[in-house]
Amino acid sequence: MKIEIINLLILIVSLFLLTSCKTEKMTLEPVDSLDINKFMGDWYVVGVIPNFIEKGAKNGLESYRLNDKGNVEITYTLQKNGKNKKMSAKGFIQNEENTIWKVQFIWPIKFPYYVIDLEKNYEYTVIGLPNRKYVWIMSRDPQISDATYNQILARLDNKGYDISKIKRMEQNH
Repeated sequence: MKIEIINLLILIVSLFLLTSCKTEKMTLEPVDSLDINKFMGDWYVVGVIPNFIEKGAKNGLESYRLNDKGNVEITYTLQKNGKNKKMSAKGFIQNEENTIWKVQFIWPIKFPYYVIDLEKNYEYTVIGLPNRKYVWIMSRDPQISDATYNQILARLDNKGYDISKIKRMEQNH
């Protein structure tokens, strides 16, 4: 338990430092808007630029629930080295379009979270950080077709991501 807390703190500090670095790339733009209620629920992580907790992980699942204050309760579960891991965070919506959030795993550190791709029927989404150090490709289903996945990668390449760093996350659901 103590090691997990230390790992979580290292992750948070790393994300904070990485998101505060300047980037020479074009500005990362979120999608135009999203229906926050439709966006809530479970999303399987099918592709990721992994942080140290996600390297070698599988069965990533990010769950969103809107609380009574209008913030998003986030639970991220995954399996690594045969063990289940669970992290909780809170998302603070930053714009009327619901596409830019600040996410906090531990007070007072918040990092930017942009919804940068969203399928019209909310079948898949892509979450990115403005510095492009991390990205999460998520689907409502545990599996996503190769054609759809490759189309998403092409759009991420156009947005300035180094797609060679994106790894498919195994889903055994």
